Amino acid sequence: MSKRAAAPRHRRGGTAGRRRRVLIAGAAAVLAGGVVVAGVLVSGSGSGSGSDSVAGASPSPRTYASRPSPTASASSSPSASASPSVSASATKKPAPKRTPTASPSSAPVTRTARFGAWPTATADRPVSSTIEVTGSYDGGLKRFHGSGELGTDGQGEDQGPLFELADGAVLENVVLGAPAADGVHCLGSCTLRNVWWEDVGEDAATFKGRSAGATYLVDGGGARKADDKVFQHNGAGTLTIRGFQVSDFGKLYRSCGNCDTQYTRHVVISDVRASSPGKVLVGINANYGDTAALSGVTISGDGGRDITVCERFQGNSSGAEPTALGSGPDGTNCRYNASAVTYR
Repeated sequence: MSKRAAAPRHRRGGTAGRRRRVLIAGAAAVLAGGVVVAGVLVSGSGSGSGSDSVAGASPSPRTYASRPSPTASASSSPSASASPSVSASATKKPAPKRTPTASPSSAPVTRTARFGAWPTATADRPVSSTIEVTGSYDGGLKRFHGSGELGTDGQGEDQGPLFELADGAVLENVVLGAPAADGVHCLGSCTLRNVWWEDVGEDAATFKGRSAGATYLVDGGGARKADDKVFQHNGAGTLTIRGFQVSDFGKLYRSCGNCDTQYTRHVVISDVRASSPGKVLVGINANYGDTAALSGVTISGDGGRDITVCERFQGNSSGAEPTALGSGPDGTNCRYNASAVTYR
């Protein structure tokens, strides 16, 4: 009897020790596998039945005694959320491409020219040598007139100008009196703003830029008493004339018809008032691809329609007199329609 009684005590002692080893081994296996187990269920804590169960692991003591591989512990995860694999919903998506929002552009502004009286000069300044302008020059509405070598108002092609503008220069608020010599020369892109020619000499202004991208702007102002040309375009690029008034003139604009070097030239004329007498508003060379676009032109005192609006020529580089080809809108070189010109 004593031997029989001793056997159960030995088994209970062995069971308790084995339970502790199972729990320790299970905890180590769980920690080694990187899986967190919310709870461990142990059955038969005092019954002596010897059956121990840990959720998510084999009840065999030998399974816990051996260290499981990370794969095994990951596969024994109690829930999908504990799995080391990343769900599709958690996958980082690339940020959508952002389309730049275009800033609102200003609506086209219809310019309505308001032609006032000719300005009264604030002072007189004689010019004996050409004034060279870089940057901006504001004349304060002084009257500049030639003296000495510049003291002529003839038609000589070799006269010097009163002002010579570097590329990008601006000349504004200037009155050119008589004698005006060869007026203003622009060596590249330039702006002539509120410039007035009281008595044009050879030409009011000559544009000489060599780049096809050169841009010249005549903004406001006026000219009168031009026996030949007001604006002479010898170089390349585009001239815009707007808000300008002219009277008693030969030609408002002429693309050089016989320069040694010829270019394709363009002119844009808008809100311009021309008063008779006059001969031609625009003269261009059709054979070199010149264009003239006109809008808002008002011609006064020309009841007989003697002023030619746009005339096409056959230009040359030999110095010979250009040949007239025709006049009027053609949609190719002279670009305007009947509504672009108003007679008063």
